[in-house]
Amino acid sequence: MNVHNLIIYKFISLYNILEELSSDLNFKIDHVDGENLLKNEIKNLNNYLIITNKKNLNMNNQLVLDDKPINIFTLIEKINIEFLKLQFYNQSQVKINHYIIDLNSREMLFNSNELKLTEKEINTIIYLSKANKPVSVDELQKNVWSYQSDIETHTVETHIYRLRKKIFNCFGDNGFIVSKKNGYQID
Repeated sequence: MNVHNLIIYKFISLYNILEELSSDLNFKIDHVDGENLLKNEIKNLNNYLIITNKKNLNMNNQLVLDDKPINIFTLIEKINIEFLKLQFYNQSQVKINHYIIDLNSREMLFNSNELKLTEKEINTIIYLSKANKPVSVDELQKNVWSYQSDIETHTVETHIYRLRKKIFNCFGDNGFIVSKKNGYQID
């Protein structure tokens, strides 16, 4: 299980309160006073949230508490919601080869290039990447398009052709989805 790391930045009174309650909380709590110490603290963390009382940092994953006083239960609820948002965001990105597939925005990303994809295109890429073997047209029809395999259709071939063309036009990659003798595969 991923440990939630709560970093209190230049807010010692809040740290002291939360530290007293730490045995009842589901996150690890640290206090940091300097920006360099903060950068050093988060560089090896994946799952962290910074709480501060002033928006003064140019960093991600911040919760600014500028409306004080705040009910402790409301604060803990806000913290848990922020951790859930971070978890959702982190789970929405899938790395396939050197590309990032953002499931929320339906984009394929590499360097500074972004390619908008349809839901079927995303589903096709994800299905092919998980297969680790060539996937037949019939299997794609059944598992991605929900078609019966005895129906004569070229939907899969047409979509794969268009998807490969889109990827080539955006990234210059002609080998992301390859045709094998027994189906399609992501190498």
